[in-house]
Order: sequence, then structure tokens, then C-alpha cells
Amino acid sequence: MSSFLERFSFNHATAKFWDQSEAIEACARTGSGIGLWREPVQEQGLAATAKQVRDAGVQVTSLCRGGFFTDPTPAAIEENKRAVDETAELGAPALVLVSGPILEGGTLDSAREGVAEALAALAPYAAERGVTLAIEPLHPMFTSDRCVVATLGQALDLAAPHPAEAVGVVVDTYHIWWDPNVWNDIARAGAEGRIASFQLADWITPLPAGVLTGRGQLGDGCIEMRRYADAVDATGFTGPIEVELFNDDLWARPGPEVFEETRAAFARVLS
Repeated sequence: MSSFLERFSFNHATAKFWDQSEAIEACARTGSGIGLWREPVQEQGLAATAKQVRDAGVQVTSLCRGGFFTDPTPAAIEENKRAVDETAELGAPALVLVSGPILEGGTLDSAREGVAEALAALAPYAAERGVTLAIEPLHPMFTSDRCVVATLGQALDLAAPHPAEAVGVVVDTYHIWWDPNVWNDIARAGAEGRIASFQLADWITPLPAGVLTGRGQLGDGCIEMRRYADAVDATGFTGPIEVELFNDDLWARPGPEVFEETRAAFARVLS
């Protein structure tokens, strides 16, 4: 348990309305990492946030998010380059990418081709700045309106033309737990050196009405958290393990309370 707890990272989205600076302070007190989001970083100020995490000795384990480039316009590419720059300034190793939806009048195939085109444009830029583009597959229920990459295998295929240090994948239990190929794909991701981020969230039944905000606290659902942690560790990955929960009930509660509950749940499910 202790080795896993030492790798705990609190994604700020788990307590979405908690002041970012206070969340960083909590992580500093407990030796935890933190996953940050671009909007709160911009609200606090990029330079101020970068200074705070450096001074506090807190590792920013990821920045979310880039992507939404199924239509890889010059504007979309430039916005993602800005996100890469922000990631580098924060000292985070990975920029999480949510690929984007099927466009009106387009097809699933054309949307995925757009993702491949955008990655080709961005990968050299990210590599020059020491940032890994981390492709996050989302559960298939989000394919039409949010993310046309639905499996870890698809994410790995998109990453394959690029160096592993430039393009990797996110292993997020909430989105991939249903996939019968997931264990082989985790092993493949490790063998290719492409695990850029490892995130935990549980799947609860029945799903809340707001599916996007229906991620359960660790241990409240059906996902075998320890099995995933062991599988990822077996690949040689020794990086941070983020907990990222989108949940209206959690968001309505005080941030410090959610932080402590989440950290305790993390220790419990990985014991």
C-alpha cells in the first residue's frame, strides 16, 4: 500500500470548484502530485501556478486538456501548441488529449483521420519541448460527441507512427474497463513505452442521469482497481497514479474533505 500511496496524484477536476492554489497546498502537505486543467491554471495565471508548484515541490503529473482536433484547422493546431507550451512551463510530462467528436456532415473514419493529421502536426513540436501528447480513449458512449478514440488499441495505433516520447496514451480505468482486449493492450502500451498517464475512476451502477459526471469514488463500483494497478506496474511503469473523478455530488462538497476521502479510498483499493 505504501508504495502505491507514494504515487498518488489528485486530479483537480475531482474537486472542480476548489481553489486551485489550495489544492496545490494540500498536495504539498501530503507529498502528492496534482493533475491540472488549463482553465483554472489560466485563472490563477500560468506563471503564478508554475511558481507555486515549483516552490511547493509538487509534481504536476498532467495537464488537461488538448485535442478536439477531429477537424485539424490551423487554429486548432495553434491552440494545441499553446497547450503544449503551458504543459512545459508547468513541468508536467504529459498533455492529455481528448480527440474530439464526429463533425457535422463527417464520418467516424474522417474524424479519426483528422486526429492522425493533427498528431502529425503536433508531435515534433511537443517533442522539442519535452512534452508527451497523451491520447486518452474515452468510453464508446462518448464517441459521437466527444472522442472518436474509444479503445486503448486505437490510441496505440494512432501513436505508432511517432516516437514514444512524443506521443503516448492514457490508461484510464473508467473508459477502458469494459474492453475484452484491455489487458493485452496495457501490455502492448508498456512494451512500446507509451503509458504517459495512468488514471483511476470507478464505474457505478446505475449510471447517474448526467453520464459525463457519473464517475464513482474508488471502491464504489465494479472496476478492479488493484488488478489494473498490478497490470500497469507489470509493464515497468512506475509513474504517478492520478485519481480523476467527475461527480456532481463530490463537486458540491468542500474540497479538503473530497481530497482526504479520495486519498483514503486510493490507499484502500490498492492495499
